[in-house]
Amino acid sequence: MKQNAFYAQSGGVTSVINASACGVIETARRHGDRIGKVFAGRNGIIGALTEDLIDTSTEPASTIAALRHTPGGAFGSARYKLKSIDESPAEYERMIEVFRAHDIGYFFYNGGGDSMDTAHKVSSIGRSLGFPVTCIGIPKTVDNDLPVTDNCPGFGSVAKYVAISTMEAALDVQSMAKTSTKVFILEVMGRHAGWIAAASGLAGSGPSQAPHLILFPEIPFDRSAFLSRVKDCVTRNEYCVVVVSEGARLADGTFLADAGAHDAFGHAQLGGVASVIAALVRSELGYKYHYAIADYLQRSARHIAARVDVEQAYAVGQKAVEFALEGENAIMPTIVREADEPYRWSIGKVALGRVANREKKLPRSFISADGFSITARCRRYLAPLIGGEDYPPYRDGLPCYATPRNEPVSARLTGDFMLK
Repeated sequence: MKQNAFYAQSGGVTSVINASACGVIETARRHGDRIGKVFAGRNGIIGALTEDLIDTSTEPASTIAALRHTPGGAFGSARYKLKSIDESPAEYERMIEVFRAHDIGYFFYNGGGDSMDTAHKVSSIGRSLGFPVTCIGIPKTVDNDLPVTDNCPGFGSVAKYVAISTMEAALDVQSMAKTSTKVFILEVMGRHAGWIAAASGLAGSGPSQAPHLILFPEIPFDRSAFLSRVKDCVTRNEYCVVVVSEGARLADGTFLADAGAHDAFGHAQLGGVASVIAALVRSELGYKYHYAIADYLQRSARHIAARVDVEQAYAVGQKAVEFALEGENAIMPTIVREADEPYRWSIGKVALGRVANREKKLPRSFISADGFSITARCRRYLAPLIGGEDYPPYRDGLPCYATPRNEPVSARLTGDFMLK
């Protein structure tokens, strides 16, 4: 007997997370004899807790197909982490209650390590409450820090954006360096892992080409070594381009820039490290500088997404549904690298317990001995992930993105659930 499916987006969105949604919904529609409707959570997992569901079956095929080239989270996402089952069983019981009320037998959760943990827990509590739910995690994170999978959908497009931005900004600074800016600093995302910062290294192929210095979270910031390298670079090239990860830190683990606040997952709110580095350059070296913070621009730039990333994002969504129909449960589709050149990949799988709440750092072998650039090995890993272009359709000079109606599903439960 067929049951409905629930799909939710979690955490920070990417330029290709909707491609995974497209993969889920289109594949489920092709198996309409086994899966009923696909409901999406409005604002992610919060939609499941508050019974605020979206009926994707009301969307025409053309709108669902357009999700593949639309950035952001089409159904809304949220930074909301469910507590442990022992600490807050009511949240999990409520979710199963909502699933039971809407005959939802499949749960597809599109997110990072915390999301994989949630999907894993829901798969367990559903059985214990007498309403088993097939739970499949769908990988998504621009940080590229999920273990086991070779890379994460969302990362390749950010890597492409950062590499191109570094290259283009360097040409700008170089052209004016004689009489103007000497140091340009680009701040990119990456709390604990320097994958995005490393991607900037693809912009240049030699020591005289930007980026001249990359500051990784994995390498403690050495003030004197940094200043010496900047001064030497400006002396030799007239300018210096620095790319710094937001998670750059001192030897004692203190972030160079910590806003003092924390998000719903307990993570320190970062941002502003570029201004810290810029102030250091100005006070110690006296160089004119400019800095930029890529921030949301890097993860929303669908107009320049990597084709490989789009294809992989769709594939993990598609395979999640196929795995569920094959009887798999509590797993996550993975990307398996088969060859670097020509680049070949396939889809594998891993138990959710092996990826939940775990982070994959940038290997030391990917970072140069001096700690300021990437190695040839890192370049071989990164280069295929930014491959190809997948431009959205344009009208009047602007991209055309999907605008789903997001029709609500009528509530069947009484009473409101209070989020904690």
